[in-house]
Amino acid sequence: MKLIIIRHGESEADILKVHEGRADFSLTNKEKQQAKLLSKWIASNEEFDVILSSPLKRAKETAAFIRDETGKRIVLVEDLMEWDNGLLAGLPREEAERKYPLPKDGRKPHHTNANTESMINFRARAETFLSRLKEEYPKDAEICMVSHGGMINMLYRSLLNLPMMTEHSISCGDTSIHKFMLSDGKCHIEYINRLGHLEELE
Repeated sequence: MKLIIIRHGESEADILKVHEGRADFSLTNKEKQQAKLLSKWIASNEEFDVILSSPLKRAKETAAFIRDETGKRIVLVEDLMEWDNGLLAGLPREEAERKYPLPKDGRKPHHTNANTESMINFRARAETFLSRLKEEYPKDAEICMVSHGGMINMLYRSLLNLPMMTEHSISCGDTSIHKFMLSDGKCHIEYINRLGHLEELE
């Protein structure tokens, strides 16, 4: 199975400097241009059967650019949504720190302070998504997915059987592309955080 995993482009939340997560902001005009370049590169360099996308606007809008360039259908999948940051969603960062400070000894895997999703449940959501994917699609399926930095990292940890709270992470730039090949229980990473399609804007 081939998985092409894409992070959405920059959203209005990045400009406003607020917590995003489940806050549902659209792409900026800048990122619409970057998403077009992403889509052209994907159409010219990768084959896939379907686009699975988080239903949050910034991901759904990025997926729409890929659909328009490739003609592939979009399937919205709630499990691909970003970490649920509860009451933090949409709050300016300083206000969030004042209203909902982290526990004194740091966030533990089971914590749900500020009505957030625990890390245990976040990991379980990533594992559930991958399990369903392997059940619902054939072993030779080629799938494009549009998601979010937090979920992409949790999928990365799940695919490589890394601990839930590991210090290892992968960079996820705006419209970054990550490619994984799954075969016989093994996961091969072909590339991560590919951003070469943006060179045209530099």
